[in-house]
Amino acid sequence: MDLHQLNDHSKMTTAGMGRAPNRAMLRAVGFHDDDFNKPMIGVANLQSDITPCNMHLDRLVNLACNGIHSGGGVPQRFGAPTATDGIMMGHMGMRYSLVSRETIADSIEIVSGGMHHDGVLTIGGCDKNMPGCVMGMVRLNVPGIFVYGGSIMPGIGPHGNDVDIVSIFEAVGQYQAGKIDEEEVHAVECSACPGAGSCGGMYTANTMSSAIEALGLSLPYSASSPAVTAEKDRECFLAGKALCKLIEKGITAKSLVTCESLENAVTLVIALGGSTNAVLHLMAIANEAGVEWTLADFDRLGEKVPHLADLKPGGKYVMFDLHRAGGTPAVLKALLDKGMLHGDCMTVTGKTLAENLANVASVFDRKQIVVKSFEEPMSKKGHLAIMHGNLAPEGGVAKLAGLKVHKITGPAKVYDGEEACFQAIQNREIKKGDVVVIRGEGPVGGPGMREMLAVTAALVGQGLGEDVGLITDGRFSGGTHGLVVGHVAPEAWVGGTIALVQNGDEITIDGDAKQLTLHVDDAELDKRRAAWTKPEIREKRGVLKKYAMTVSSASDGAVTS
Repeated sequence: MDLHQLNDHSKMTTAGMGRAPNRAMLRAVGFHDDDFNKPMIGVANLQSDITPCNMHLDRLVNLACNGIHSGGGVPQRFGAPTATDGIMMGHMGMRYSLVSRETIADSIEIVSGGMHHDGVLTIGGCDKNMPGCVMGMVRLNVPGIFVYGGSIMPGIGPHGNDVDIVSIFEAVGQYQAGKIDEEEVHAVECSACPGAGSCGGMYTANTMSSAIEALGLSLPYSASSPAVTAEKDRECFLAGKALCKLIEKGITAKSLVTCESLENAVTLVIALGGSTNAVLHLMAIANEAGVEWTLADFDRLGEKVPHLADLKPGGKYVMFDLHRAGGTPAVLKALLDKGMLHGDCMTVTGKTLAENLANVASVFDRKQIVVKSFEEPMSKKGHLAIMHGNLAPEGGVAKLAGLKVHKITGPAKVYDGEEACFQAIQNREIKKGDVVVIRGEGPVGGPGMREMLAVTAALVGQGLGEDVGLITDGRFSGGTHGLVVGHVAPEAWVGGTIALVQNGDEITIDGDAKQLTLHVDDAELDKRRAAWTKPEIREKRGVLKKYAMTVSSASDGAVTS
């Protein structure tokens, strides 16, 4: 089929005598006569000098645009915002992180929907870039490809050891505990982020890029090719060409998100030991695609899919090590060979997942130490536990990867907000056996559902990582390690049970039984509930107020649409 006929969407903007003014403005940005008959493709560029995850994306965008030209399309670059989780962590700026996911999706819809783009190519690097871009592409229901900016290389620490962004968070905790001095903290600080790329472990960025590749919305190897490699450069060019082919075939981003492809995505996330944030983001993507997907689906797959990869934060290695072990396709091939994937799912290559992997060697067909065997996995069942019980009637999410202890019962130490808890940790108030409760950090309460990496990393740094429990209606970073439960719903701000917990109440976190229990009888809880008063939304104006007024429960993916 002639690509010059494939502008069914954009001709609404450019075709006919009545659109002569539109064409006049497009000529000013470089369009020629024959361009108006070609597919017009939006290229969402999430470049930002704010964060190493996105600092290099301009160059990748240029390569993708060259690929679009080569494939017979006309690219139109436009920007979308990036909020950097790592730098916003530990203070009130983190409220904007999850909000940015919605804003990114809205931005892509606004520009490409308004221009009637025939296809959309998105390039992002920071945590919320991935789900935000995919949500926008799926919402538009046009052909779309996501390109991951790639993972950062590991840094070299003061003792010749590999370090990354979580290393410096944990170094702060070690300093507070008197285990290292200020000079060593500074040395880790200076080496943790050696250049461009997203945080190196199986944190949220690498988790979601892997999930998106398994969904079929990125080219093979997109998730595992490092940021500063020729492979990533080639991928961007090829993605531009591939998108033109997708337009020719009429394969939309929305059509690729099915129950089966979501199962593939969750299966890979579990096998790699991915972030709890995948639960929120994959539910949000399913919502945009109109596919029914619930917390129970994560548990269902977790019962049969083992945790295989020895990746940080629960393991030893980073994404660069997985890249050297064959990358994400090598792991997908192993899972496909084991019968754990739907190989007939279509992908952005125009081929099925099985066809993409036909000539890929399994990760187990090569010498490597990053991915354990099915016979001796990191864990025989999935590391993500969907928690229930009287403290989380709508559910909560725990991450058990790399933990020796899956259960704790202890007295509650209750804190209204992250800052109060962090101050308590600095004051060495948290003791072995405590169950820390941080509330008022949910989607409405925050607003924005902050991540608690500063808190959990400080606990790990003090040597309490597996000796205390922690629950919150907020979130945890993909870099979090420890016996922690996030996404507790209903959240405190809307009257969830977590709002009723008092200091000294006994709480049990049982990861194996997937239970989160407040040991207070119903009569006492009813009494506390009768005395509880619903607080007003914290923010009185701006995006945080709009978010708090429209966001759904974490158990539904914390979506605003």
